[in-house]
Amino acid sequence: MIRSTPSPPESKTSSESADLSGDSYKSRIHQAKIASHKPSTMFVIAPDINTETLLAHACESLASASVMASDFAGFLEGSQRNTMLGIQQVIMLAELTVNRALDNVDPQD
Repeated sequence: MIRSTPSPPESKTSSESADLSGDSYKSRIHQAKIASHKPSTMFVIAPDINTETLLAHACESLASASVMASDFAGFLEGSQRNTMLGIQQVIMLAELTVNRALDNVDPQD
């Protein structure tokens, strides 16, 4: 499979480079990288989906990931189990955060 790679920004002549301050030069390089980056359209989230729906989907995905990590930790021992349970806890905290954001978007009276 042939992958296309973005072309590097055009190089400046030494006199043009000398005229640019370090920050200005870095900013131009950053802008060139952003302009040349074209995200893949293989997996695209429709732009018209509302925030509540996105948060609900993220919450469900995090809940599933939490259960999978917890189940997987059951097959591990020692420090690997502890690491997986730590990952599961981070996922659970992210889920709680998304739940709170979802409550803020659509408060239940």
